Amino acid sequence: MSSWTKTRSRIAHAKRADPNADVTDLKLQLKEERLAEYIQRIVDSAPPLAQEQRDRLAAIMRAGGAE
Repeated sequence: MSSWTKTRSRIAHAKRADPNADVTDLKLQLKEERLAEYIQRIVDSAPPLAQEQRDRLAAIMRAGGAE
């Protein structure tokens, strides 16, 4: 089971126990975990990148996607 499915389960349990529960942090964690899994799948399937390409992609990530 991937980590994001565990987090999704934690959100569901929290909301069942208390429909007014603040699950904001868990939702942010869920988004980060899903994004990390997606990025890992893309990286695993991509051909090796030149250092310049890795630097450009790292800069995009550091900027939070704002370019």
